[in-house]
Amino acid sequence: MSELTEPVDIGGVSVPNRLYRAPVLECAGNGPDAVDTLVDELEPTAESGVGLVFQGASIVTDRGGCAAPNMTRVHDRSFVARLERLTDAVHDHGGRIFLQLAHGGLRSMATWHAGYRTRHPDQRQLAVSRPPWQLRLLDRAGLISLRPDVLTTEDVWGLAEQFGRCAGYAADAGYDGIHLSAANMSLIQQFLSPFYNRRDDEFADGVRFMEAIHDAVRDHAGSIPLVTKVPAETDAPKFVRRHLSRADGLDIAERVAEIGYDAVVPVEVSTFWDMSIVRGDFPDRAWDASDLQADYASVFGSRLRARAVELLNRWQARRFDHEPGWNAEFCRAVRERVDVPVLLEGGLRTRADCDRYLAADGDTPAADLVGMARPFYAEPRLGARLLAGEDALCESCNNCTIPQVTGEPGRCRTPSIVREQGRLAEAGAYERNRDEK
Repeated sequence: MSELTEPVDIGGVSVPNRLYRAPVLECAGNGPDAVDTLVDELEPTAESGVGLVFQGASIVTDRGGCAAPNMTRVHDRSFVARLERLTDAVHDHGGRIFLQLAHGGLRSMATWHAGYRTRHPDQRQLAVSRPPWQLRLLDRAGLISLRPDVLTTEDVWGLAEQFGRCAGYAADAGYDGIHLSAANMSLIQQFLSPFYNRRDDEFADGVRFMEAIHDAVRDHAGSIPLVTKVPAETDAPKFVRRHLSRADGLDIAERVAEIGYDAVVPVEVSTFWDMSIVRGDFPDRAWDASDLQADYASVFGSRLRARAVELLNRWQARRFDHEPGWNAEFCRAVRERVDVPVLLEGGLRTRADCDRYLAADGDTPAADLVGMARPFYAEPRLGARLLAGEDALCESCNNCTIPQVTGEPGRCRTPSIVREQGRLAEAGAYERNRDEK
């Protein structure tokens, strides 16, 4: 049995407790205020006592690859060097910070964001193989736009090397570890998934790409801890015949641990970027927001198309189970097979659930660390309350997520939660060690 407040080791880095902030969009971009935005977003989390902070998906290339507006790119050494101010701020509060490296591949904005395509008419999407027929059908129907640039074997090696270079920049800037975005329809998941990967070279085995990234990270960043998500595409729609089963996910987890990855984050996902990522209620407040209607129309190409996406969103909100810790059984199965820490995230909102999944309770614990993501939009200093035994305010209403397709920052849009957060802040609930004062 492990306690939330106990330290844990990841690849030789000591993390002061087992609570982490899972990767979410900070919407910082790369402009002159990017570092300030990241510090303002992430320092309060470390200040509240959260042991490990993951900076959200950061793109390794100089163009394309962004799955949402205002994602940060980390291809430029001089920009990443400026992020030392962020890593210093986290360290000053006793926390650790890992950088999540990513590329969107076919999930990139050039696929689904009409306004982005207008501004970048020549941009193509990196593709593992020729896109699946389901996506080609949506392309012909005009619902998405596919201009795939299928990677050659040489291209894949070069991309793995680019992941390694960015990891080296991060190590130099004081990051404590690297996290690979290998789920949620990222390019790495596309390599792993039989739905996307129809290659006939050595990278027909998607784990080979992860091995190439591992080796490149070791070349450029030495022994820095390396963590990756491990997907099982158990939530794929029924019309998708080829996808990663849970058994496939277990095999991937075992193999990456053998390669030398220092921790894994098992997640049950879809083959697509859908509500399996952010399960919960249908975000009616966000879709009805009068100030965002024109932006939605611009993003999706028209008010009619925006309405179609909204209806699909409503259907998916009913389809996916919202049980807290929905990845727990997959995590537990992985934990029985690997000798590296297993991280659990997905719908956790209470201290009791955190404790339950860390404890054996007559069975194998589900995880060695537990994480939350969206709750930190509502309570940036949530760690202080969780570590004191209290629960998150977040109700998984998802009103914070949908506006991000327009470039809006992640923030809670539920008035009752905003008011309660303000009341708690005024009462000093977010001060660390408040019971000792």
